[in-house]
Amino acid sequence: MSVLVYTESDNGKFKKNAFEVASYAAEVAQQMGTEVTAIAVNATDNESLGKYGVSKVLNVQNDALKVFNAKAYANMIAQAVEKESATVIIVSSSADTKFMAPLLAASLKAGYVPNVVAAPESTSPFTVKRTAFSNKGFAHTQVNADIKVIGVSNNAFGTVENNKDVTVEDFNASLADSAFSTKSTEIDKVVGKATIADADIVVSAGRGLKGPENWGMIEELADVLGAATACSKPVSDLGWRPHGEHVGQTGKPVASNLYIAIGISGAIQHLAGVSASKTKVVINTDPEAPFFKAADYGIVGDAFEVVPELIEKLKDFKAQNS
Repeated sequence: MSVLVYTESDNGKFKKNAFEVASYAAEVAQQMGTEVTAIAVNATDNESLGKYGVSKVLNVQNDALKVFNAKAYANMIAQAVEKESATVIIVSSSADTKFMAPLLAASLKAGYVPNVVAAPESTSPFTVKRTAFSNKGFAHTQVNADIKVIGVSNNAFGTVENNKDVTVEDFNASLADSAFSTKSTEIDKVVGKATIADADIVVSAGRGLKGPENWGMIEELADVLGAATACSKPVSDLGWRPHGEHVGQTGKPVASNLYIAIGISGAIQHLAGVSASKTKVVINTDPEAPFFKAADYGIVGDAFEVVPELIEKLKDFKAQNS
């Protein structure tokens, strides 16, 4: 009876959240006195999961699964659960997994708890701490179902090295054609840059930049910091930036270690979507902007003056410490 963890990958490489959920699964397994089995799809470095407490990897190599399909992935993981007699399944809180996890839980008649931020307070009864009310509070949730699906919030638990000797076993799931009833027709991916989902730092901007022609300094700041770029909803609606960069409650949720908001007043939906970020910095000319009440640090000033100076200071700092 192992703990099963689904580890996400992209183009053969594990995502950052794969190592975080593996670390979380290792903690759960230790509390339960068992081992961690990971399921990896079209990954090329399965052995690297052993660094984070995984003892066995079910290696799935299937061209039909190169494009994420929630129903097919839920079907595949359910078969792995049966094979391993797993009673606890650990997943991330990525957009893909939040789509897939309820389907998985329904097929297993399992209890599903998303947005979990800490190791279980108890495994008998199984009790976890999760965010609630758009990250404004916490709930301590007891899961009474025989099988539990636990969704771990990004950047909540972190990665913990726990070296194990890992064995890799090929796993061929039986996938019915009905699992592919929904098909993707087009996928736009960020290439060569940090993505919002994986970035430790996110630099975001709003209508205060006045137009898409001024986004160069945002991209330059992001490059200096090794950050992902993002934007508010009005910016994506206006077509200044791709919709894939829209963050907030109605866009992509952000749980980065550092979130920098430039020229964003802070609508309630935006604040709710980025509230899980550990440190929030705002740059705005309006000292009454709602974002200042939610931010850890704030600069009242013109972004066109503050940001270029910030870029130069950061470049100087990196040069002195390189």
